[in-house]
Formats: sequence, C-alpha cells, structure tokens
Amino acid sequence: SKFVNDKWMIKNGFLNDVQEHKPWWWNIKVQKLNLSAPLILLPEVSCQKAIEILQEKGYDQAPVVAESGLILGMVTLSNTLSSVLAGNVEFSDPVTKVTYDQFSKIGLEDSLGKLSCILENDHFAIVVHEQMQCSGNGSSFMKQMVFGVVTAMDLLTFVSRNDKK
Repeated sequence: SKFVNDKWMIKNGFLNDVQEHKPWWWNIKVQKLNLSAPLILLPEVSCQKAIEILQEKGYDQAPVVAESGLILGMVTLSNTLSSVLAGNVEFSDPVTKVTYDQFSKIGLEDSLGKLSCILENDHFAIVVHEQMQCSGNGSSFMKQMVFGVVTAMDLLTFVSRNDKK
C-alpha cells in the first residue's frame, strides 16, 4: 500500500511533488532553517549519563552516532526516563538500549516541502550532510555527518518569522 501512497513516494524520493498550490516556503532549502549544531551522544554513554547530559544542556533529544559516523538513531529524554522508571533498562545500560532506530533523514539541499511531508508522520528528522573523507592511502569515501535535528516547531517558527503574506 505504500507504493500507491503519493506522500510516501514523495518522502522517499520516488515521485516529485506536483502539488499545484504550494506555500511560498515549499521550495526553500532546509539549510535556510539555520539550525543549531546538535548534541551527539556516543553509543557507550550510559542511560544515567545521557539523562544528565540532556537535562544539563537543555535538550529533549539527541542523535546517537558511532565513532565511525554511522547514525544509530535518536534518544529522547522522556523515553529514557520512562524506560528506567519502568525497569526496562538500568541506569548503567548503554543508551543504545533506549535509542529509536526508526528515523527519517533529510539533506541540507532538500526542500522544506519534503521536510513538511516527513514531519506529517514523524516527530523529527535528522539533517545530514554528505562529506568526502580521504584516508592516508589515498582512498576516499562519502560519509554522512549529522548537521542537526529538525522538528515541526522549527519549520513553523521559520514560516511564521518569514511569512510573505
């Protein structure tokens, strides 16, 4: 059923959006949101330390990224706290035990329209940027770097501050 759902097809890059009456901001690039640099947690951080870090830094959520740069998912303060309080995880367990591994990624060059489609179903999207890395032997590869985390509130704030009407 996903393949006959236009929103799913657009979100996953299989179909260009042909909406006739797009809002003024629809084709603006995600990079115009001026997102702040994200707080990144490494997978070996304990649940207790993750709670402390998120509270101290004033974040509700943070991407969990391996040293290699592989994005493992997203951890939220509320899910971590409720998992610990319910006894599903221990304070000493690694944060990967409470990491959401289902998440959407969006690039800096993607449109706010595409982001809007993602945020209709997801609470957030991880903004990624492709970067070429070269090793000492001369080989190179593309690596995804986490550039930020974007929510519907970020999009709404941008639209309301820059409303052209």
